[in-house]
Amino acid sequence: MRLLTIVAILVFALISAACGSSRHEASEKYFLVSTNTKLAYWQTANSGLQRAGAQLGVPVAMVGPDTYDPQAEKQAFLDAVAKKPTGILISAADPNVLKPVIDAAIAQQIPVITMDADAPDSKRVTFIGTNNYQAGLIGGKLLAKLLGGKGAAVVFTMPGQVNLDERLHGYKDAAGDGVNFVQVVDIKGDPRIAFDTASQLVTKKDSKVDAFVCLEAAACKEVAEVISRNKTKQVVIAMDTDKETLEWIQKGVIVATIGQKPFTMAFYGVMMLDDLHHYKPATLDKNSSQDSFATLPTFVDTGATLIDKSNVDEFIRAREAAKGPQ
Repeated sequence: MRLLTIVAILVFALISAACGSSRHEASEKYFLVSTNTKLAYWQTANSGLQRAGAQLGVPVAMVGPDTYDPQAEKQAFLDAVAKKPTGILISAADPNVLKPVIDAAIAQQIPVITMDADAPDSKRVTFIGTNNYQAGLIGGKLLAKLLGGKGAAVVFTMPGQVNLDERLHGYKDAAGDGVNFVQVVDIKGDPRIAFDTASQLVTKKDSKVDAFVCLEAAACKEVAEVISRNKTKQVVIAMDTDKETLEWIQKGVIVATIGQKPFTMAFYGVMMLDDLHHYKPATLDKNSSQDSFATLPTFVDTGATLIDKSNVDEFIRAREAAKGPQ
């Protein structure tokens, strides 16, 4: 009987130790602050966020405005900080607006990682996302090839957003002197501006636009609709992998898009924040880019891929397969 009691005590001790071995506490919680929660791009990111939360067994939430509104994103970030989170991921729609609040969060020892769009002058810990200059090079090389090295292109973007500016830089460097970027249109987060501008350009009698380039996700679906209605033949190169964008590639109206990995950004971002919480660095307020012995990278490149009519069906099948159990 005494032996059974000892065994029972040992078993209980082992079970208790196993149950207590998890490094996660009930107080842990992680936030992703997005630029526009309604966009399919950010819904994909939220899937990565939720997958990470499920694997770690910690609460996660995506917050932010449902339209492009940097001031509203700033408020969403401040609301998240007020909840004493374990860590925050944020896409910086306007780095100048968000820098002060990111720095203030770091001062409170709340780890902040930028993803998708960086705030490079802030004290954020690191950036996870696409090498946007490289993505622009991919698009620019294709544009030059399709235009035979010369032509006029119109760009749809939101100037001042670091990731988009880097893409345009890459496009211009890769396209060469023969491709003239005749107009850079600020869509201000409103795809209707892309639709209206494209409509005006393709219906003008003296219009000589050979190509439309979209540096963000929303514009080229609208541009494709305009071209389809007017039966014109401009080259259209899109960004990201919204359902409608892929359908326009299948129809041959959009020639290609450059796909990013928002799922990966959010998933890996939470994993990094979790490590920062449990294996705290000496300080969060340190410029790792100038430290040869830094324990964190300055930038994590999640990659980008060119999707056109030759591989769009395969991409869609792979994405559907990935929508299995979270």
